[in-house]
Amino acid sequence: MAEFRFLHAADIHLDSPLHGLARYEGLPVEEIRGATRAAFDNLVARAIEEAVDFVLIAGDLFDGDWRDMGTGLYFARAMGRLDQAGIPVFIIAGNHDAASVVTRSVPWPANVRLFGSRKPETHLLPALSVAIHGQSFHTPATTDNLALAYPSAEPGLFNIGMLHTALAGRPGHEAYAPCSVDDLRTKAYDYWALGHVHDFEHVSTEPPIVFPGNIQGRTIRETGAKGAVLVTVTDRAVRAIERIELDVIRWVRAEIDCSGASADLTERMRVTLSALHDRNEAGLPQIVRLSLVGATPAAGALHDRAAGLRDDARAIAAAISPDLHIEKVKVLVSEPAADRPALGDDLSALIEEAAADPGLIRVLSADLEKFMLAAETHLGPAEEDDLRRAAGEGNWPTVLARAAIALRARLTGDASPERDA
Repeated sequence: MAEFRFLHAADIHLDSPLHGLARYEGLPVEEIRGATRAAFDNLVARAIEEAVDFVLIAGDLFDGDWRDMGTGLYFARAMGRLDQAGIPVFIIAGNHDAASVVTRSVPWPANVRLFGSRKPETHLLPALSVAIHGQSFHTPATTDNLALAYPSAEPGLFNIGMLHTALAGRPGHEAYAPCSVDDLRTKAYDYWALGHVHDFEHVSTEPPIVFPGNIQGRTIRETGAKGAVLVTVTDRAVRAIERIELDVIRWVRAEIDCSGASADLTERMRVTLSALHDRNEAGLPQIVRLSLVGATPAAGALHDRAAGLRDDARAIAAAISPDLHIEKVKVLVSEPAADRPALGDDLSALIEEAAADPGLIRVLSADLEKFMLAAETHLGPAEEDDLRRAAGEGNWPTVLARAAIALRARLTGDASPERDA
């Protein structure tokens, strides 16, 4: 019975420069910056420990125009460890690698095979009866269906296709090298090793088509366990696909239902954060974004003291564990319509009209245009639920509606100005 195993990873983004972390006081910034290397160290160690026959990296090993050549030296040393263990590595360049100075400048170690970008190539492993097909990106924005030009399967061999693609599209990912599952199936390969999508996805079983996800979450957009897959092949058939965790820091989103709550959320925060800590079976440091949701009469006060709420959450998290960190507290609560503060008919109507006034929206847009540009430059892209993003997209009614809630609270004395940022 012929058997071999390989490790399939993708989207390493070694030493990815993480913009804007410094503004989140209290986060373990240096640990976050070093997390991709630490996760890659775990990948190399696991490959050696499992004595895999080869390693596949399906694109985005490096990260854009990042110019730190220390990244290349680190990678060469890591590949040297695999070389000493007799483990070859096969790599295709993805959209980020295509723009990488490191990709073009680093001499590849002897055990590394980088696929060319002009056309698909095939590397053979005769001792294992394996054929590996792949093509690198030539430019970052590769929008051609590269899969169509891949060769047919080599008869009598176990055929693997490596491709950096979003298939027919995946939320949050550019539609690079688009193709369909049927495009891949027509090649009659035995396994498709995909990259580009940062979440694990077992797309198909006949044949196995797999996104391993990235090996380390880098921002709150990349939550949950991250790693690679370990594939076992017996008599030219995939017998097992095992997901292995390699990350060293985990990003987490959590909601707190504030329905009917007062402005003091200490106990609700403590319960939620304690539960997160207790469920953390991996024992990794957690970086948490808390979202406050639901309808509460205290909505105005909560919006008004958002910065103080984050300080509260940080103190509670630190008391639970030194490895529990707060990235942000998002105040998304609303006022129950029947419980809006009484301000008098004229003033209440004025606030409601101002929040939807087209003239005020135009003035805000013009006055804040330069500020929004500066914020984008210095803070990086806003998250999908940030007011900054809403303002940047011209969604001023949302911004004004939030401001109206806080204003009503201040005018009725329900806010806590001593806790303001």
